[in-house]
Amino acid sequence: MTSDKFNRRDILRRGGAAGVGLWAASQGLPVFAQEKPEAELPQGSAGKLTVIHRTEYFEAAQNLFRDAVAKFAAANNAQLDISTTNPEAFGDFLGKMSAAVRAGNPPDLAYTSTVSIPQMHLLGLLEDVNDVVEDAISRYGNVMQGINAESIGKIDGRWVAVPFIANTTGAFFRKDKLAEKGIDPATLQTWEQRREAALAISDPANGFYGWGLTVNQSGDGWGVATSILNAFGGHFTDETGIKVKFDSPETVAAFEFVRETYDRNGKYAAMLPPGVESWGDISNNEAWLAGSTGYTHNQYSLYAAAKRDNNPVFANTVMLPQPTANNGDHRNGGAVGGWLTIFKGAPNVELSKKLALELLDPVNFTPMSTVAGGLFMPAYQSLWTEELLAADPNYAIIKEQVDTQDPFIGASWPAPPAAQIDAIRAQGVLEQSMGNVISGRMTSQEAVTDAHNKIVQIFEEGGIL
Repeated sequence: MTSDKFNRRDILRRGGAAGVGLWAASQGLPVFAQEKPEAELPQGSAGKLTVIHRTEYFEAAQNLFRDAVAKFAAANNAQLDISTTNPEAFGDFLGKMSAAVRAGNPPDLAYTSTVSIPQMHLLGLLEDVNDVVEDAISRYGNVMQGINAESIGKIDGRWVAVPFIANTTGAFFRKDKLAEKGIDPATLQTWEQRREAALAISDPANGFYGWGLTVNQSGDGWGVATSILNAFGGHFTDETGIKVKFDSPETVAAFEFVRETYDRNGKYAAMLPPGVESWGDISNNEAWLAGSTGYTHNQYSLYAAAKRDNNPVFANTVMLPQPTANNGDHRNGGAVGGWLTIFKGAPNVELSKKLALELLDPVNFTPMSTVAGGLFMPAYQSLWTEELLAADPNYAIIKEQVDTQDPFIGASWPAPPAAQIDAIRAQGVLEQSMGNVISGRMTSQEAVTDAHNKIVQIFEEGGIL
């Protein structure tokens, strides 16, 4: 079978590298959490290096990134067009990139974060960058095992995106509040144990709430929702990634945990901040930095901001591993925090490959990483230099997390990461179903069955089932 004759089902069976999410994105199906229309993408052209990148939490790191790109363009006598974009799973980045590639004028290179690499691959948006990654590995060592990069960005044995940043989600507790109650953070392994601790440290009369977590539609909400789902043994599909297995007693048990946790009339009501059910990605940052919550999951932006601003909560923050599954299995592992991608038909492919390697050069990368407070960590072993590790004592903790030798695969478990899981995320099926339980619109079983049927429908419309 030749590659140009693959259909979606064929590619899915060959390793879960594609899926209905691509079809959904190309067909303009509704997505969630877009607060405003996104700007048009710049058009690529010969002789002009066109680069798009995500907005960094730390302006200093973003400026260093842009400076490195500008210096590279000048050294190579290329005109530069560099701009920011919003390549989120629930944005319209894929649709716009599809149109740009079809029109023959895509940007050259992008630095993206949560946009699906498998989705972009099946849509035919990506140039092969196997030579770039192999060169990077020869220079800087193997890609960090804990970030599952090969499962995401290496398709049919070849890299289609360049791992750029290794990142992970932090689990943060207020250690001072735990100490007041005589709770040892090391004993807080499971979701149930952490929920009880969050309740114990809550003091709503004085505006302090133990539970700073949401399952609302957002990046952080997706992470919390899938973590709870998987901890109870629930999952979207079987090992193949193409048979929906969502409706199960384990999933119902996870939903019951969510229902109990967010019941405003129940046992845990005192630990719930006002409005937590509708929080977005910024909300838990703000609540934590304001000193009003005791436990949350977040990217290291939360930690970095507290450190940058000399916030009193910084010294009282303890970082914990991800909650274990109920059966005791670990859930440690990272996620690639950023990819470099070169687009199919880009006018400056070879120059873009050189730029990717230039950005990975420690002369450029280490300064960006040093100032970014844990948000911009290396994806390659040798880039974890002594200079970088000395910049912050907790960088060693992040390194340990992204170097896990047997990392948990993430939300696609027990299947490999795949575009059909990204499609579920983009459609907000899991978070919306949990919202139905929290609001009382459905029982846990009704919400699970409803979500299962929606996932099946997505798979059927994409030609998987």
